[in-house]
Amino acid sequence: MTFQETLAEFFQHLKYERNMSPHTLRNYVSDIEQFRDFLLQIEGRESVTAEEIDRLTIREWMAELHSSGLSKASIARKLASLRTFFQFLIREGRLEVNPAKLIATPRIERKLPNHLSMEDAVRLIETPDLNTALGRRDRAILEFLYATGIRVSELVGIDLQDIDMRERMVRIMGKRRRERIVPFHEHALQALILYLDTARSTFLNVCPIAERDIDAVFLHRRGGRITTRSVGRMIDKYLKQCADIHNISPHSLRHSFATHLLDQGADLRDIQELLGHVRLSTTQIYTQVSMEKMIEVYDRSHPKA
Repeated sequence: MTFQETLAEFFQHLKYERNMSPHTLRNYVSDIEQFRDFLLQIEGRESVTAEEIDRLTIREWMAELHSSGLSKASIARKLASLRTFFQFLIREGRLEVNPAKLIATPRIERKLPNHLSMEDAVRLIETPDLNTALGRRDRAILEFLYATGIRVSELVGIDLQDIDMRERMVRIMGKRRRERIVPFHEHALQALILYLDTARSTFLNVCPIAERDIDAVFLHRRGGRITTRSVGRMIDKYLKQCADIHNISPHSLRHSFATHLLDQGADLRDIQELLGHVRLSTTQIYTQVSMEKMIEVYDRSHPKA
């Protein structure tokens, strides 16, 4: 079986058996097709089989990626994609050993996530103009992101039936189809009610009936479900209006949610559950953020510091 035919089987496995998101699937496709192109280039032929690949070939590819200036994080991701690919071949009985597992993952410096101060978070959320339907929608989105700490990709997937207004709870479908229930506060509830009662129908009414997404909570201007890209552009727009807020991305609202909860004494395991992290170690990076803030306050405030 050619390498390309093996790849086709692997991508079907990722899509239908592992239920990977389209974004993650695209990354796997890109990484392994890039590796395939490298193989064809060094072998100087039109086809190659997966069984011919050894760890030395993979090391050679890693070296080429490094010399091209690719970041360690990107190289580590590509190596992880290869490991998953070869593990699939072992499961299918095509290989006995995973050659990519013999390659050490590049050591990556873990960057601390950028987050907003509480004051800046409130200022950003209150930027949209509530006199317009678009402003009411945007306010509801910003309130909801900060109130729940959910990812933008999770927010756009919320349907009306996922929200319990009485209990102020929302059902979230996270990565790998893992479901969790997340609470939200009164401010987010009121912003959501205002949007649903006075603005959502405005977007639906400009859309042909056949193209309306009547289940989606958050809609774009043309009445369909809003996309992650649209939410990102919207947040960037309001960040620019808050002129002195810098180095902040749409994902920073999620980081701000976690950091502010921790600063106010929330338990780390509760934050892990709210964020939908599988491993506590992923959540623990926020303790480092809070520790740096505490040291900064100490150095600024203690008379002997």
